[in-house]
Order: sequence, then structure tokens, then C-alpha cells
Amino acid sequence: MRNDNQKQPIIVTVAQQKGGAGKTTMALQLAVAWQKQGHKVALIDIDPQGSANAWSHVRAKALAEAYEGPEVVSITGWRMVGELSRLQQYGFDIIIVDSPPRAEAEVCIAVRSSDICVIPLQASPMDVWATKPTLQFCFREKVPALLVMNRINMRTKLASKMIEEAQLLGAEVSEQTIGSRVAFQSSLAEGMGVVETEPYSDAAKEIDALAAEVLKRAKAKSKKSAFSKAA
Repeated sequence: MRNDNQKQPIIVTVAQQKGGAGKTTMALQLAVAWQKQGHKVALIDIDPQGSANAWSHVRAKALAEAYEGPEVVSITGWRMVGELSRLQQYGFDIIIVDSPPRAEAEVCIAVRSSDICVIPLQASPMDVWATKPTLQFCFREKVPALLVMNRINMRTKLASKMIEEAQLLGAEVSEQTIGSRVAFQSSLAEGMGVVETEPYSDAAKEIDALAAEVLKRAKAKSKKSAFSKAA
């Protein structure tokens, strides 16, 4: 039973119907960034590949008794609503959902439960085109969508063109872009986030800035929802 006095976590779904867009990498890097900022963070891995869950085992081994999170739970998408309810009892500030590609029913459940949906896309026409189905879920469920240009080289003409194309999709495009940097993958291989392995790098600055932007937008949505319910 829900206790109305319980703190309500911010729920962030990272979704993209196209595989290979960097969805899990972004979800994990954001999770660690928020954890380092002092938030209590959980990540629900509903992607059958289980990459986030595998990373959590590497992290647990690397940190051993010093492990403090983020907590990673691997389940099927159909169990997600119940898992969100369970996690809410433990006082998490932020819950991230790493959703699977090409799984419409599970993605729809994740989006419906969220305060914001973060959609990574690379600077390619295929990524822009493939983003439309995910956006349709967001529009239908009235959940804010934030398009994040990922693995992008801002010095190319293609990058500028694809940002313009993304802006025509009807959703907000994040102010912060994420570059194509080896540091993101190498940190995950150690069970870490880039804010831990290279805290003063450009990669860490990008993730910290994106984490702040996503949280700001999600909190704004939550306040609007609370006001609507009160009215």
C-alpha cells in the first residue's frame, strides 16, 4: 500500500528503439554521476541483454565492501511497475529504467511510469528516423522526452544537420551533447563511471552537465504533476 508521506523518486527511462545508440552506457554513466552527487540511485535493467546487471557484478567485485550503489535490479519489463513500488519503500531519490530496443510493450510500460524519457541518438539519419516510434510512446503517455545527441563530433557538418533534424521531431533536444570518447567504455569495463575514473575529463564534465539537465527537467515535470493532482 502506498504511503502518501513517502518520498517519491524521480523516475528516468532511457529508451531507444534502435539498437547501438549507446542507451545502456548513458543510463549507467548517469546513474553513477547522480550517485556521486549524493543521490540514492537504483537502476532497473529490463533489457534482456542484461548489460547493466553484468556491469553491477563487475562493480561489486571492484569496490567490495566499499560498494554503495547504484543498486541494479534485473527483471522482465512486465514486472517493472511492481518493482518500482518495491523500490519506493527504500527511499531512493532517482530510479533509472534501462529499457530494451525493439520491445514496444515493455518500453511503453517504462515510459508510462516515468517523469522523463531520455532518448540517445547518434548523428546519423538512421538514428533520427528510428527515434520516431519511441517519441510516439512519449507523446501518447504525455511524458516529456529529451533527445540527447550521443557519440557526436560537433566539428562536423553532419552533426549540425542531425541536430537540426532532431529538433524537428517535436521533442526537446538537450543542451548538453555527449562526445565519442573511449573514456566512457573504459570506465564501465572497470565497473565504474567516468566521473569516478576520470573526474576532471571532458567526458566527466559532459555527463555531469547532462545529469543536471535531466534532473532539472524531470523535477519540473514532477512539480507540474503534483500541482495538477492537487487542483
